Amino acid sequence: MSEFKLHCFAMSGNSYKVALFLALAEEDWEPVFVDYFGGQTHQEQWRQEVNEVGEVPVLEHKGTKLSQSALILDYLAETTGKFGPNNPEERQEIWRWMLFDNHKFTSYYATLRFLYGIKQTGETPVTAFLRERAIAAYRIVDDHLRKTPFLVAGRPTIADLSLAGYVYMPEETGMPESEFSHIAKWKDRIRNLSGWRHPYDLMPGSTSL
Repeated sequence: MSEFKLHCFAMSGNSYKVALFLALAEEDWEPVFVDYFGGQTHQEQWRQEVNEVGEVPVLEHKGTKLSQSALILDYLAETTGKFGPNNPEERQEIWRWMLFDNHKFTSYYATLRFLYGIKQTGETPVTAFLRERAIAAYRIVDDHLRKTPFLVAGRPTIADLSLAGYVYMPEETGMPESEFSHIAKWKDRIRNLSGWRHPYDLMPGSTSL
């Protein structure tokens, strides 16, 4: 039996944040497929047994279930001693970027991807709004990465793994990718880390609806 179980599915970038940590850290883990598009997370039994808020990822470890990707990443960094801070200042900076990720970087982009790239709604006022906000967030990160190879302390941390959740997803979003050259180089640095795998190769489930 694996030490870690991760409830996830291939198209979930938030799940990928955790799966990528486990892969890069070479931890003993196994994925548990969640049929999100089939409505599994809305089932009362699933919410009672796995996660009451009906979301993935959920990490099982030593009888405990944890949800919310940032919390899970922080837990894994502390538990394994990998990709975490070396001092209180780094911890604060890591959390600053992970909160920015959840509120801005991932938030707008992931919703845009779901509507425009997966549901294929076409361009609407909503997708235009989301793209504008996503571009603004990407510009902030791109400018920061112009000065440093990774987000915090010049080495990969859980801040990088958090922001990396959706950047390898292949669906079309209409984002001006060529504008973000420093993010592109950062993606390559993460891709070149030992143990890296594409989200669709790392987690189970169909990659099309």
